[in-house]
Amino acid sequence: MAGNRRADRRGGGEASPLRLIAIAVILIGLVLVSLRLIPGSPFESSAAARWGDSGTTSDRSTGTPTDRSARQPAPSPSPSPSLEPLPFQAKDLNLDIEGWYSWSVLDRRTGKIIGSKNMNETSTTASMIKSWIVADYLRRAADAGETPSDAKLADATRIIRDSDNTRAEQFYNSVGRDASIRRLLSMCKLTDSSVAPDKGWSRTALSPRDTARLGNCIATGTAAGPKWTTWLLNEMKLVRGAGDFGIRKAFPAAEQKQIAIKNGWIDRTREQEMHINCLAIGDTWTMGVMVKYPINMGYDYGMKNCEKITEALLRPGA
Repeated sequence: MAGNRRADRRGGGEASPLRLIAIAVILIGLVLVSLRLIPGSPFESSAAARWGDSGTTSDRSTGTPTDRSARQPAPSPSPSPSLEPLPFQAKDLNLDIEGWYSWSVLDRRTGKIIGSKNMNETSTTASMIKSWIVADYLRRAADAGETPSDAKLADATRIIRDSDNTRAEQFYNSVGRDASIRRLLSMCKLTDSSVAPDKGWSRTALSPRDTARLGNCIATGTAAGPKWTTWLLNEMKLVRGAGDFGIRKAFPAAEQKQIAIKNGWIDRTREQEMHINCLAIGDTWTMGVMVKYPINMGYDYGMKNCEKITEALLRPGA
């Protein structure tokens, strides 16, 4: 009986085959798990994050940045600021005006020109051309290294502000007469206009389109040159007396002082016409207006019509 009990205790202390197998399976599993967590192990889990990795799996990697902000769509470039509209609007006019009239506006920022359908037709300039004659004189003096005397500058002031004919003729002679007008056509890139050979400055033929180009030629410094452009524009802002009419009169009084002008007016007995011409230079634009009508209607009719045409072209609220 005692021998049997000892045999039973020995049997109870020994591991059964099933228990040994279970223990082995558990140990093998622990070893495999350990191997998957060791960096560089062939059993390493592809889902395990590595030092320095972004935390994404190799299966999901596409070679693109994983920063969330980098995945946002690129912002659209800001649109270029649009230019403020000019105070004028392009439109066909049907005004109650006797005779012929034409107009043109040049955008100094872009070079674009708008105007009436007949803006390329010409009329004689009369005193309007004096703006070029003075500019030509001043530029040529500077190019020659000369400074006009105070007396000459005073003469130039009288030509621009008061439209003095005698002094204009003297300046015209000094710049070569017709040769000066040919320089105007070339330097200011006029396309419609022409010299009146041996007929004087008053008979120069300009179109409203070329009048606007002349204004831009003055404003950019081409006509008078860099030394004298500011001086000339200031004199044109100070036009007074009988010559102060037309385009700038259509603007509020405060703005008129900043608009440079040179006008022309003459009675053509040969043609039995009045020729009235207006040139104006604003900060962003230049404008030419021309009218022709029967001579017996007088100067005032054309002077007011230059203003009337401008008013009809102004944008509401401009």
